[in-house]
Amino acid sequence: MVKNGVKEIIDVYNQVKAKEIVIYPYVHLTSDPASPGVAKEVLNGLVKGLKNYKVQKMPFGWYKTFEISVKGHPLSELSREIGAEGKDVSEAVEKEKKLKSEWIVLEPDGKENKLETEKGIKGFDFSKYPRFKQMVEYEVSKQRKVEKEPPHIKLMRKLELVDYEEGTDPGNLRYYPKGRLIKSLIEEFVTKKMIENGAMEVETPIMYDYEHPSLKKYLNRFPARQYTIRTPNKKVFLRFAACFGQFLILHDANLSYRNLPLSMYELTRYSFRVEQRGELAGLRRLRAFTMPDCHAICAEMEQAKKEMLRRFDIAKGIQESFGLRNDLELAIRVVKDFYEENKDFVKELVKKWGRPALIELWEEKFFYFVLKYEWNFVDAIGKAACLTTDQIDVENGKNYDIKFTDKDNTEKYPIILHLSPSGAVERVMYALLEKAYMESEKGKNPTFPLWLSPTQVRLCPVNDSFIPFCEELAEKMEKENVRVDVDDRAESVQKKIRDAEMEWIPYIVVVGEKEKDSGKLAVRFRKSGEVKEMTPEEVVKLVRKEAEGYPFKSLPLPRLLSKRPKFVG
Repeated sequence: MVKNGVKEIIDVYNQVKAKEIVIYPYVHLTSDPASPGVAKEVLNGLVKGLKNYKVQKMPFGWYKTFEISVKGHPLSELSREIGAEGKDVSEAVEKEKKLKSEWIVLEPDGKENKLETEKGIKGFDFSKYPRFKQMVEYEVSKQRKVEKEPPHIKLMRKLELVDYEEGTDPGNLRYYPKGRLIKSLIEEFVTKKMIENGAMEVETPIMYDYEHPSLKKYLNRFPARQYTIRTPNKKVFLRFAACFGQFLILHDANLSYRNLPLSMYELTRYSFRVEQRGELAGLRRLRAFTMPDCHAICAEMEQAKKEMLRRFDIAKGIQESFGLRNDLELAIRVVKDFYEENKDFVKELVKKWGRPALIELWEEKFFYFVLKYEWNFVDAIGKAACLTTDQIDVENGKNYDIKFTDKDNTEKYPIILHLSPSGAVERVMYALLEKAYMESEKGKNPTFPLWLSPTQVRLCPVNDSFIPFCEELAEKMEKENVRVDVDDRAESVQKKIRDAEMEWIPYIVVVGEKEKDSGKLAVRFRKSGEVKEMTPEEVVKLVRKEAEGYPFKSLPLPRLLSKRPKFVG
């Protein structure tokens, strides 16, 4: 830093024909100041490096009042940030800022509606699609900064699921037991679905050589900012997806046209992107996230299009399992030439979707893909966030020297599809919480899907004498794969019910003399608010039926509420 700083100072000194140099610590000009020890070392180093010039150093750490006058030279007021390394920002990030787009709303029947976006958005009747309109406005504006806190942030803390961690970089969160349970169930479910549909699961490193030629080329074609690290041997970057490791595996593999299409899958815990501060918002946009990432290697474009349609249906089933399918809006980003040549394929995607989609047309190919679709969730403050996405990549087969032997015995480069079937796992949780909040605003009781509820059944004894009976019931239900707990606290029944409602417990059961004698439980259904009499066996059957086909994990906290710590507040 001293070496670079001295060079820059001398350069400006010569341009403005100065006579003296003053080294002055302007700490407020940087958002990332060094420690005082390092700062003083650098300042002293600059003075030493400029010993052949007339130079003086102002005191470090003093509050100073001064007057300064400068002549009107174009370089007389100049600020530069100088570091030991350049900023690691890909070329694609810079190009993305300059993108010019045409916008179309494509309807399921194939009708195209060209949008005018200069003075408001015109060209399509959005009256039946208010959420779609919000997504279009968000995408056209390209304003990603969050100006007010999304409601899910209060909920994730109030429900003791997820929280900020001050001991790390912003955008890296901590997960309490209930949050970890939900996250792990989503991870397991998505992974299971991808393997069932023919994807081969692998595991790859989280860091890669920054100077590797294929990797560096890809870095500059993907619009993301990287974390970089100095290891004892080299400069590396933390992955932002599973592409790097999977492509290097495929580079070394012997592939035949008979193997294609070939699917490779990894759940990346974690992927990393240095998102900008104003864009970080709870679970919506993070710097460390869990990304289910599935690549398909295809022989040619027709095979790639067919495979993308198949994967589209797999992703649809996954989002339906979260209860989010109808809450998502489709956007397709596509190079204009590809759109004109493959319009029937794009229309087929929208027809499968069943609702209007936003098409963003690019005049030229800026990135490695010619088409990318996104399923966007629009939250309570009108921001859209991408969940499921897939891309048609026409560059990285060649960049990574991935080859397959075709029918004519010649080697060819494949087309690669990049699918995240659910989107980042954290973003699924964000969408579930935001949806629950919006439902509560309409007077509905917010809930998680039953298979994701940390506690599925809560037993509330009317007094301490019924705690042993409740524990017996809980033990029997647990053996049948039901997550059940017991509110053994010295609280009134009304308080126990109210607290269970605040925790979004799907089934709440009050247990007293009547229930113990009759064998019938009064079960309160959170969704509807109704109360039904059921036997313990019927409760188990109800839960098992609703959670059928989904992964199961045991209760993440002690069964008795009195044994539980309070993590928030």
